[in-house]
Amino acid sequence: MRVIYLSRAKGARLLLVICLFMLSLLFLDNDYGKEVRKTAAVFLNPRKELPIYSVDTKEKKIAISFDAAWGAEYTSKIMDILEERNIRTTFFLVGIWVDKYPERVKEIAERGHEIGNHSTTHPEMSKLSKEQMISEITTTQEKIGKLAGNHAVHLIRPPYGDYNDLLIQTCRELGFYPIQWDVDSLDWKEEGVQPVVDRVMRKVRNGSIILFHNNGKYTTEALPQILDQLLKEGYKIVPISELIYKDHYRMDHTGRQIKTDD
Repeated sequence: MRVIYLSRAKGARLLLVICLFMLSLLFLDNDYGKEVRKTAAVFLNPRKELPIYSVDTKEKKIAISFDAAWGAEYTSKIMDILEERNIRTTFFLVGIWVDKYPERVKEIAERGHEIGNHSTTHPEMSKLSKEQMISEITTTQEKIGKLAGNHAVHLIRPPYGDYNDLLIQTCRELGFYPIQWDVDSLDWKEEGVQPVVDRVMRKVRNGSIILFHNNGKYTTEALPQILDQLLKEGYKIVPISELIYKDHYRMDHTGRQIKTDD
């Protein structure tokens, strides 16, 4: 083995170059930059509490989810598309959306989909006190429960994907599983159909949780293509509560659930 010796000055310059390179990655405004920032955050705070981003499984099983906060124009059409393929999914609803569209909430449940919690007022949850977090969660859960019955599950997705240790701990104390995603369709950007299809199909893998929105302009056009391709590739699509492990698991540094024997 060849050993290369560096002078102190050269070593310092090399270290500086590496640091500058890593720092530049943190400011990239693309998917890779986001992954670098997430990984950096984990190493800087290795004890950080994590929600569930995906599930480690050998089965070709994934979950699809829809966040609903503003508008309901395409919601029934989305459910038509899902029903044509006998697929059940998870809808995360904001309390103010529930208040405005109670009949849609009932329809989601009646058509066999599960309903998760997406807060009451769609705030940045990490900026709230514990008492405010509890209010955001329990207020909406009560509303969903009255309209959806057993289809109201104890899953919560923080608005904007924003969370901190306190929120994750509070969710668990209340008996909720905090849910994120590892495949973001970015359908809210309204870039067209093909970018949504390509983005999802490029990133999906066993145990993925895919994020869509109920009111994306091109979601109803992209969704059939995505679902048909996923089914063709042998994926089974289930609600999130049927994908995740409820106990006997650990989380890796990416938020991926890994089953344990204990």
